Amino acid sequence: MKHLFLACSLLFTFVAAAQDTYIHSGKILDTKTGKILTNKTIIVSENKIQEIRDGFVQPARPSDSLIDLKEMFLLPGLTDMHVHLESETNPSKYLERFTNEPADDAFNSVGFAETTLLAGFTTVRDLGGTGVNISLRDAINKGKVKGPRIFTSGKSLATTGGHADPSNGMNRLLAGDPGPREGVVNSAEDARKAVRYRYKNGADLIKITATGGVLSVAKSSSNPQFTVEEIKAIVDIAEDYDYHVAAHAHGDEGMQRAIMGGVTTIEHGTLISDATMELMKQHGTYLVPTITAGKEVTEKAEIENYYPELVVPKAREIGPQLQTTFGKAYKKGVKIAFGTDAGVFEHGKNAKEFGYMVEAGMPAIEAIQSATIVPAQIFKMENELGQIAPGFLADIIAVQEDPTININILEDVQFVMKDGKIYKD
Repeated sequence: MKHLFLACSLLFTFVAAAQDTYIHSGKILDTKTGKILTNKTIIVSENKIQEIRDGFVQPARPSDSLIDLKEMFLLPGLTDMHVHLESETNPSKYLERFTNEPADDAFNSVGFAETTLLAGFTTVRDLGGTGVNISLRDAINKGKVKGPRIFTSGKSLATTGGHADPSNGMNRLLAGDPGPREGVVNSAEDARKAVRYRYKNGADLIKITATGGVLSVAKSSSNPQFTVEEIKAIVDIAEDYDYHVAAHAHGDEGMQRAIMGGVTTIEHGTLISDATMELMKQHGTYLVPTITAGKEVTEKAEIENYYPELVVPKAREIGPQLQTTFGKAYKKGVKIAFGTDAGVFEHGKNAKEFGYMVEAGMPAIEAIQSATIVPAQIFKMENELGQIAPGFLADIIAVQEDPTININILEDVQFVMKDGKIYKD
């Protein structure tokens, strides 16, 4: 009995010493309604928002902590729906495919992940790498390294010679004949097997390259690269594992096949037609515009030897069109989810995308919603992500001005909390 009493006393002492965090908030953006809440206290318990009280409430216990953000503007942690955390653009990137060890990519990814988090992006969707992105996700979840919450596709799926064929640009001795294990498919049966490999390897979703791409060492940036039958096979098996499917696509025909095949998001959408926009509306397909990547590849295409000779004309053709395409799609009523293609440009500059979206005609509040409540819907986490509200994960960032008035202030995030832990103050 004595030992039981001692154990209960120790347990009581531990519970009593538990720490909550009180945040005095001058202004909070309610991303669901677009309204601004003033003079509130957010109470964070462990990794969730426990409650929000009127006024500036003092901590209830000596063990509780207080953060004074009365002069700041708060909003939920942001989500970038298209990043590549394993790498970052540089003039040697194509050579690094042959010189980097997987460990080099892993070490690099740790820095890219932390940079992304400190920029205010507490959640990202990593759309394609070598598999390091899966290990990076796990290391972050275990608290070994700092970074955003990651949902990753692992290795993207392509057809032979397609945008994500890992052997593109290699000589014949090195290229081999990659198949479903490596993410290359050429039939509906291959497609099913490739999805199951992604599941086996620990992916969270599936990414396909429905058309050619700009930065791959292949001639076309926009030709269709999957049949509708293959895409449907991918989507059907993905649904078995509760995965959604993202489709890289620049060309219109490839986009149409992807939409009819049942994908959830179209990445880039550069050469989209009015008919395809209507098809997206009918199917509820989201566009992830990646305008920043378009701007950056256009600029770097003019630097001698930055990209391989085969890539330069594609960058000059596709890059300048993304912002205009986005503006047309938004005005047409296509659903928009925020995504940048970070890694194609320097990590940490993700928030530049907001300014480009607003320039193209999207109101600032809707641009912010595309990076908060919209991704939560795609992830089926509407009651956990994208809002500062009781019961939601404690992902909170702060800036010095109202971003609905000055959207570019999101490029200068001053405070970052993810899962109730402060990473930048």
